[in-house]
Amino acid sequence: MGVLVRSAARQLCCAARAVIPCTWRGKYFSSGDEPAENNRVTPMLRHLMYKIKSTGPITVAEYMKEVLTNPAKGYYMHRDMLGEKGDFITSPEISQIFGELLGIWFISEWMAAGKSAAFQLVELGPGRGTLMGDILRVFSQLGSVLKNCDISIHLVEVSQNLSDLQASTLTEAKIPLERNAESPVYMKGVSKSGLPISWYRDLQDVPKGYSFFLAHEFFDVLPVHKFQKTPQGWREILIDIDPQVSDNLRFVLAPCVTPAEAFLQHDETRDHVEVCPDAGVIIQELSERITLTGGAALIADYGHDGTKTDTFRGFCGHKLHDVLTAPGTADLTADVDFSYLRRMAQGKVASLGPIEQQVFLKNMGIDVRLKVLLDKSDEPSVRQQLLHGYDMLMNPQKMGERFLFFALLPHQRLHGRSHQINACQSKPSASPVAGFAELAWQ
Repeated sequence: MGVLVRSAARQLCCAARAVIPCTWRGKYFSSGDEPAENNRVTPMLRHLMYKIKSTGPITVAEYMKEVLTNPAKGYYMHRDMLGEKGDFITSPEISQIFGELLGIWFISEWMAAGKSAAFQLVELGPGRGTLMGDILRVFSQLGSVLKNCDISIHLVEVSQNLSDLQASTLTEAKIPLERNAESPVYMKGVSKSGLPISWYRDLQDVPKGYSFFLAHEFFDVLPVHKFQKTPQGWREILIDIDPQVSDNLRFVLAPCVTPAEAFLQHDETRDHVEVCPDAGVIIQELSERITLTGGAALIADYGHDGTKTDTFRGFCGHKLHDVLTAPGTADLTADVDFSYLRRMAQGKVASLGPIEQQVFLKNMGIDVRLKVLLDKSDEPSVRQQLLHGYDMLMNPQKMGERFLFFALLPHQRLHGRSHQINACQSKPSASPVAGFAELAWQ
């Protein structure tokens, strides 16, 4: 998701991404109550206080939506939050190998599903375009495999600032971008390898067709409703103005049932729950598309399988940030509940995972890929960067166990597996899908 320093050649077999010396935002699991350095009265805070004074306390979901994506003052709309000078770092910025292996995953699925004559590669929330750039480099390197396939790239991005960064990373500078702010396809371009790229603000605007979907650190920033179990039953947690401290916000419990309580499971056993209706809508859209036209979706994020409670937190300058302080200046995030995503698929498609990142990447051959890059590099600094990036991705105390992979596929993809298994295997794998089992080329 970011533009990073690379070795001069930028070749698949010898490039190595420089490691940014900062903290990955998924390292901490906290509700964000840590004190901030100061309590700035930001334009977003003024906007929220006016809103609350006018209509009463707001939900955490409404707070997140305003703070992150408000067209005039939203955190994602007018700043570059990634990398060393930003507020957090993600896997593609840590190591090029991450994106390369995801590129291999999509090619593997395309081959296993019958090598369609065309497919759309759709990414939700592409950041700076680093991940897609790494994937497209793999596509280019394996052009002989994909030569008869018509591939198009589709990016779902609400921020014009970020879409411009993506275009800078991905497109051919000599070919001017087509822009139309009023159209569902608000920007078009051509990738450096000659593939058409289109930008949309909403997944529903992406043309329906055989597609592979990618959502990397996308679901964690979608707005969540928070609920607390009380003696009177479930009560939603709201955000109000603190009457004791000027220009401060605080959490309060709703005095009675709110409409969002309909999203709770009737047999919920936790005493504190975060629910993301927007995630449910997107999963249902993905499930319907995959059912009708085929393809697959790969979702990678930090989260849990229905076990965690209070995970809402903020990040600013690679440090935890009080979620209610200086809104609009920090990233807000909540761990993805993959059990909720599975329920929202409603059985229309098969789901795999979630499995830990270290397992997924090992199954995809990260150890072999690392060895190739190390063998081809004579520079100690590059080798050190490669090893450091590998450690960040695979170490259980860093990203290895905290980051999870989850996939949606057509039910028929998991049936009739015999023709999809490598002939050298002595017995069929329990799962034929790369990453969720060891990668086996046909």
